[in-house]
Amino acid sequence: MASRLFLIHWNDAEAEEKARALREDGWDVQMESADGARGAKRLLANPPDVVVIWLTRLPSHGRQTAHYVRSRPAGRSTPIVFVGGDGAALEKVKSAVPDAVYTAPSGLTAALALYA
Repeated sequence: MASRLFLIHWNDAEAEEKARALREDGWDVQMESADGARGAKRLLANPPDVVVIWLTRLPSHGRQTAHYVRSRPAGRSTPIVFVGGDGAALEKVKSAVPDAVYTAPSGLTAALALYA
């Protein structure tokens, strides 16, 4: 059985491409690319093995979504992996969600190996 992953990325075409690559790596992927509140509610209703949030677009949205997930009992222990991001925006995310895993895009496969 494939491990379940919830992908959040704020561009639909890019999210589909990233989800396709993850599926090829054996993940069962659900995703959200438009509404963080909707995505958070979906993933909290049935917590996945890991949540992947890309910070290459709208990092503040990713930060807010992850913070909301962490504030709910069902999301407190769900692993979150942030991908990409830089500068002050990345530092804000790290401050808001210090227990997450942070990786560059090239390190995503290795980061996810912990949850497969």
